[in-house]
Amino acid sequence: MTDPADIAQVRSFNRFYTKIIGLLDEGMHKTQYSLSEARVIYELSTSGVTTAAQVAAALGMDRGQMSRLMAKLVDQGLVANLPRSDDGRANPVELTSEGRGVSARFNAMSDAAAAETLLDPLDDFRRRDLVGSMRRISAILDEAKDATLVLRAARIGEIGWLIHRQGLLYHLEQGWNGEFETLITRIYADFETAPKTPPKHLWVAEIEGEVAGSVFVVPAEDGEEGTAQLRMLYVEPMFRGRGIGARLVAEAVSFAKASGYERIMLWTQDCLASARSIYQKAGFVLAREERHHSFGADLNGQFWLLEFRA
Repeated sequence: MTDPADIAQVRSFNRFYTKIIGLLDEGMHKTQYSLSEARVIYELSTSGVTTAAQVAAALGMDRGQMSRLMAKLVDQGLVANLPRSDDGRANPVELTSEGRGVSARFNAMSDAAAAETLLDPLDDFRRRDLVGSMRRISAILDEAKDATLVLRAARIGEIGWLIHRQGLLYHLEQGWNGEFETLITRIYADFETAPKTPPKHLWVAEIEGEVAGSVFVVPAEDGEEGTAQLRMLYVEPMFRGRGIGARLVAEAVSFAKASGYERIMLWTQDCLASARSIYQKAGFVLAREERHHSFGADLNGQFWLLEFRA
């Protein structure tokens, strides 16, 4: 059941941000156009040739209201009705050159309002936090969409972030205690201090500026020559279901093979079903299992192995 305090926080934020949006929208009200008209003009500027019905659906507006707004914008010379399509069911519309000019002025006004009201008063650190929080809200609440996935090296501050996120996620999802956070802190520290040879590498998956997941490869912990170890695969909950985990594992396997390792192994727990499925599809084979009590839970540890050479 949803915590009443969480509900109160959402409602409080809605009231607060509605006030902020009002400040940003003042720029529109300094023109002859209403906010609804400005929204239609903006949608047309991004959609190109479209229909009134499609614009209404995109903006969640009543079709009758949209029809009246569109007729007004046509009368003002901002929108042009195009010849009907062959089936005759839709009446295409697009912005005129004058309409595109109005749209450009709206965009400039909105940019200036966002900068002057929200961003300019903040120092670099708070501005980064604000914009990052906005990206996270959008990623969590918006429907999954095509976005560019970038695999890159970790930046300053992100090792600590990876430890924090995984410690928290495994606590919330699996009930593991602080022992796990202590363990992965050591694991990441060992990665950072390990020599460059034999080869090691860490990948951060990034989507639209947000950390979406990570994994790294190091020489196997048991010191067996020619064996790499895949460690700390994780994907942020809001980015799951997009194949990011599989992409990270594929990159790690490819790196280990190209670096001259003869095999790659990993240690996981059988309760982590999604991760196990990724490993199996990548060609890993279960080598052995051992039951243990760790992180405040009774677990079944699994060692998986992928041989590169027969």
